[in-house]
Amino acid sequence: MSHKITRLSCWLVAALVVSLCSVVLQAQETAAPATPAAKPVHSKVTVTGCLQKGDSPDEFAITGKNGKTWELRSKTVKLDEHVGHTVTVTGVRHHESKAEEAKEEKTEGKESKEAEAREAGDLRVMSLKMVSESCKK
Repeated sequence: MSHKITRLSCWLVAALVVSLCSVVLQAQETAAPATPAAKPVHSKVTVTGCLQKGDSPDEFAITGKNGKTWELRSKTVKLDEHVGHTVTVTGVRHHESKAEEAKEEKTEGKESKEAEAREAGDLRVMSLKMVSESCKK
């Protein structure tokens, strides 16, 4: 009789472990997706063209081969040393907040629709490579 109770106990313990494993796995599966989608990944943009001074003291501009103009800013790359040079810049696209757009509109004035169509966006420059010390026209 005790042998039958021992066998029955083993089967009950095994059944309990199997049923609890599925509950534990389900709980882990539900909690996992919270971390990967926390921050969007910004793709790098590379533009080659003539570096020009922008409208603000810390702002610069470059027009790529496609005719689109990027507004450039950087805290790490010294852009002012390369004004008037042909350069290749690499950075990440920056989307301005509504407050930044309003401030920019006050300092620059309202752009024409033509100028807005040529603007590609704002770029936070991470690296710069000088191609030429002059801009070819």
